[in-house]
Amino acid sequence: MSIGRLPDHEQRVLDEVERALSRDRRLDRRLRTLRLHRLPDPTRLAAYRPRTPTVLLLLAVSVTLMVVGIVTSAPGVIWAFAAVWPVTLFAAFRLLCRWTEG
Repeated sequence: MSIGRLPDHEQRVLDEVERALSRDRRLDRRLRTLRLHRLPDPTRLAAYRPRTPTVLLLLAVSVTLMVVGIVTSAPGVIWAFAAVWPVTLFAAFRLLCRWTEG
């Protein structure tokens, strides 16, 4: 395969394919909104600003899971609590930071 310029007929075919693809609005929208799965950006995580109702909901879910886990000793409930509790603490910490910013 050569690394030089394409022959004229191949360049015309390529240009026509590009024109046809650029007219497809649905494809264009899907390509613009395509997100690659990657690790979360630490600056985005540090900029997280939860609202009070969100933290209260997380707190209610955490307390409910803790009580149900203590009463039933079901491993699934305990694991659910273990997953929700750190998120709740982080959201509460960020909310307190926001309140004290002034």
